[in-house]
Amino acid sequence: MAEGVFAVSPGETVTAFALGPLVERPFSGKAAPLRDTVDYHFVNGFTDVGHLPCRVATWDEIKSRPTPELEEFVISEIRLPGFSRRLDFSGFWHLPNRLSRWAKTRMTPPQEGLCSFDLATCGGVHIWVDGVLITRFEPFTRNQVQHTEITLPLKAGGSDVVILAEEMAERDTDFFVELCWNGPGDLAVSVPGKADAESLNALMELARTVRPAKVAFGAGDNLCLEFDAPTSGPVTIVGRVGQSVHMAHLPPLFVGEADLPVGLQSVDLGKLDQLPDGYHPLSLSFQAGETRVERKIAFALLSDQKPRRLAGDLAARKRQALCHAAAHGEDRAGKLIAMMATDCPFDATAQTILDDTLAGINDRRDCSDFVMVPLLWLLSEGHEWLPKEACQAARAAVLNYRYWMDEPGNDAMWFWSENHVLCFHVSEYLAGSLYPDELFPNSGVPGSEHRALAKARLNRWFDSVEAHGLAEWNSAAYYPIDFIGLLALEHLGQGAIRGRAAGMLDRLFEMIALHTTGGVSAGSMGRAYDKELRAGPLTELAPFASVAFGCGWLNNGVAALPMFCAGGYSPPKHLKLLAEPENGRRIEARYVQGYGDHGQLALAKTAHVQLSACVDGVPGQGGHQQHLVDVQFAADPFARVWVNHPGQDDPWGQARPSFWAGNGVMPRVGMHGDCAMMMFDASGAMGAVPFTHAYSPIERFDEIREGHDWLILGCGGGAVALKATGEISRVTCGPGTGLEHRLAGARSGWAVAIADLTADGIDAFEAEVAHWQLNYLGEDQLHLSRPGRADLCLNYGTGLIRDGEGVPFPTKSRAPQISTSLQNFDEEDRT
Repeated sequence: MAEGVFAVSPGETVTAFALGPLVERPFSGKAAPLRDTVDYHFVNGFTDVGHLPCRVATWDEIKSRPTPELEEFVISEIRLPGFSRRLDFSGFWHLPNRLSRWAKTRMTPPQEGLCSFDLATCGGVHIWVDGVLITRFEPFTRNQVQHTEITLPLKAGGSDVVILAEEMAERDTDFFVELCWNGPGDLAVSVPGKADAESLNALMELARTVRPAKVAFGAGDNLCLEFDAPTSGPVTIVGRVGQSVHMAHLPPLFVGEADLPVGLQSVDLGKLDQLPDGYHPLSLSFQAGETRVERKIAFALLSDQKPRRLAGDLAARKRQALCHAAAHGEDRAGKLIAMMATDCPFDATAQTILDDTLAGINDRRDCSDFVMVPLLWLLSEGHEWLPKEACQAARAAVLNYRYWMDEPGNDAMWFWSENHVLCFHVSEYLAGSLYPDELFPNSGVPGSEHRALAKARLNRWFDSVEAHGLAEWNSAAYYPIDFIGLLALEHLGQGAIRGRAAGMLDRLFEMIALHTTGGVSAGSMGRAYDKELRAGPLTELAPFASVAFGCGWLNNGVAALPMFCAGGYSPPKHLKLLAEPENGRRIEARYVQGYGDHGQLALAKTAHVQLSACVDGVPGQGGHQQHLVDVQFAADPFARVWVNHPGQDDPWGQARPSFWAGNGVMPRVGMHGDCAMMMFDASGAMGAVPFTHAYSPIERFDEIREGHDWLILGCGGGAVALKATGEISRVTCGPGTGLEHRLAGARSGWAVAIADLTADGIDAFEAEVAHWQLNYLGEDQLHLSRPGRADLCLNYGTGLIRDGEGVPFPTKSRAPQISTSLQNFDEEDRT
């Protein structure tokens, strides 16, 4: 096959395209109220929210508009095989925007005539072949994939195919085209334009295999990237580090440029000393002559990778954290609370933060409810600190806000998830309390009525989470958002509402303490993203554990931490013993979280290592962002292991579930003592990734031992063993290099077990693991044999079996049922 021409076999997708720029235009529709559909039964995953005004307006426009005309467009980017099976433009938009993007390619069929494809999209698609419109498919269903079969008339000598892809962006937006070739024979695809074929192949190889040189960069490090192979010609690489998703509209934090010398497999984009600690998005551009390829990845930066001890009592630790947030916090509303609490002047930085906060609220950007609550805290407590003009501007923003979906609006704010429901209700409660006699123009009712509505709604929220637990259990992404609302209520609320908030804070901190190891709050999570999994010390949750329990990291997170530190709430004192168990003591916990008992949570923990799991679940169903089995070590904050089924094939993708966060197809999980078992069956899932894998960053472990179907990783005084039903292969190329071990097949089984190392070190553990057997018994049962230990079986339909008897989950309690012991985990099983 000639360079620049890509063969697409039957069942594969066309992914070689020249792209025009992404066009975005505001498109809000006519403001209108929505029907209140929140039933306070919170379940993660797709929520049927009805149709926002922007979506209705889109459908109306699509019905009446003329057929779009074929346009010439400037090529701004090249996409070639290797990233994803989709032509994917998905992203996050805080405001409603109509999106469009042109793409073109050249297809040469094995035989001239009508050629069959499966077309899938989120959005709408027009396809022209040799200048003639052939296909128009415009479902425009929000984040729901729609499929159709199409035929394209392709010439033996090749045909030019142009695609116009469109979508209506409403916050997190799936926007893609997937064109699957139905054959027979191979379809040849090439990219038109001025791009040089040889350069394209070289740049795509770089973009496919690029990864950070370290799991986490530290103080004094440069941003170094690695590739699988050197290039044969000069390449210029530009990297830009954008701000967090809530600050993405602001300029980049870092720009680095370097030439990749011929013959080398790494590049240095410059020093990171001016960049704050964080898990940073990195946009890369690879250019050779006029040929350019784009790629988005991410990397962790943590200057000091050893946890620090915060001196003094809780009040002293709070003060340290406030000073840190005032000096180093992200420029968001919470930083203003830290600045006020530490007697910083209201300066130009404070004015810029306030202006940006008010702009988000006035524009009704999605997630503006997260900054409305700290703004109301400031208005309640900071009249002497805030300038008069600032108070007036903030007051106007508060009065004109949309506090619930049943008020008129044409925004894309999300009212339906557990954390947003809380923050909207708290915002309305505090706003109504602050301005009880003022008329709120958007609703047409006074503040006192808003307060009464919010109080009733908050009581429904508390009724739900007290009875059912949290759907977003242990989430390092969403506990800090819950803290925004709960800490504000505990500090500014009145009566029973304030008491309920304090009680829920106690419950959250207990769960955080249980799942904190080495200063990092980890474990199974109801919702997780890559950044929470791959960079535990850099999450917004990490500083809460540091302040509450005295050990860990302070970072730039200010969503809620300044409210914790400026307020009077104190977590129960005994929780420190759960966060840092003494050497030789084990802790086990069992409890249930989430409506419908979705999170049956099990924990096993020592001073050195922690295993947690969400057991049973809904095996065989599509997943979302549930993180089910997790291992975390105390000696290194980045020494973490988990097993899942990838939700997409791009290691740097941001789907929900993604490659690393969540499961494409949910497994059956069981856990007994120090061991969790997982059974995966993705055989019936169309387009499912054909393997399961373990995240295993080997550079962060002291010792690694590998066998045909087992893997042992040791860190500090702890170790984890992974046993599989087939060969475990270490990934040695691409983004997974040094991070990933895979088990091929749509059906697979894993066992994950932790241990404290004895005086004989990892050798003794390896000798034990060498005798373990993990096998399928029939189609639906996974059997683990460990000599001298109880036999464990995991039935795909019914769950865990120990020595022939079923082991139902032992509790329905939402409060953790905790046991501590000086025994080893395996003593009760020893014969």
